[in-house]
Amino acid sequence: MAEISFLIITGMSGAGKTQAVRSLEDLGYFCVDNLPPSLIPKFAELCLQSKGKVNKVALVIDIRGGQFFDNLFQALEDLKAMGIYYEILFLEANNETLVNRFKETRRRHPLSAESGGVMEGIKLERELLQDLRGRANKIIDTSTLKPSQLKEEIQQLWGKNGKGKILSITVMSFGYKYGIPLDTDLLIDVRFLPNPYYVPELRDLTGCDRAVQDYVFKSAISREFVDKYYSLLNFLIPHYITEGKTHLVIAIGCTGGRHRSVALANCLGTLLENDKYQVTIKHRDIDKQGAKG
Repeated sequence: MAEISFLIITGMSGAGKTQAVRSLEDLGYFCVDNLPPSLIPKFAELCLQSKGKVNKVALVIDIRGGQFFDNLFQALEDLKAMGIYYEILFLEANNETLVNRFKETRRRHPLSAESGGVMEGIKLERELLQDLRGRANKIIDTSTLKPSQLKEEIQQLWGKNGKGKILSITVMSFGYKYGIPLDTDLLIDVRFLPNPYYVPELRDLTGCDRAVQDYVFKSAISREFVDKYYSLLNFLIPHYITEGKTHLVIAIGCTGGRHRSVALANCLGTLLENDKYQVTIKHRDIDKQGAKG
C-alpha cells in the first residue's frame, strides 16, 4: 500500500487557514477546502488508489461544515483504522485580532447569524472547537504573524527540510504583560530571576546581548534553574516522541519578554540543539520597547 499522510487544517475563522493552504500548495500538497468530514475516509481511499501520485494531502475542515463538522472525530478514527497517518494543525488568534480582521475584510463570521454578532460568534466558535484544539499536533497563534511569517513557519514544519514525524521544538520567549502565547505546550515563568531592566546600562539591551546574558547567569539561581528545567525536558521529550507528538512549543516568560526570558530561551534552545533536536528559537516580544524584563 502506498504511504500517504493527511494534514487536517482547522481552527478559528479568520486565523489564517487560507494562507496556510496556499503555503502547502506551494509545497506540493493536494489541498481541499471545506470537505465534509464524513467524506474523508472515501477521499482517502481514492488517494490510495492513485498509487502514490497523491501522497500529501491537506484538508481544511472547520465550523463552516455545520452539522457535518460533528462527524470529524469518527472520520479521524476511520483514517487511523485504515493505517493512514494524519496530523492536525490548529490556527488561532486572540479575540481582538479576529474582530479586526473581520472588520478589515468586511466578512461575516460563520456563526454571527445564530450568535448575534462577530464577537459572540468568535466566543461560540472557540467553545465548539475546544475538544478539537486539544487533539491538535500543532497550534499556531497568528495574532502577531504576518502572512509571510506564517508561510515561513509552515515551510519549516512541512517543507522539504521538515523532519516529518520527528519532533520539532520551538523555544519561545515572551512577556507576560503582552499575554501568554496561545500555542504553548510547556509554559515556565522566569520572573523570579534577577532583572537586568533595573541596571541602567543593561536596560536598552536584550537577552541576545552578552552583557545581559552574563548578568542573568551570574546568579546561582539562574544556573540551577537551567540545570533542573533542562533535566525535566530531557525526561519529557522522549515520552512526547513515543506518544507520537511532532511539534512542541516551550514558552519562557518574563515581564516584558526582552531580557530574562530571551537569555533563557537562547540557552535552553542551544542545549536542545546540541542534543541533535530540531529546534527553532523565537523571541515574540523582544522588539517591544519599555518592557521590564
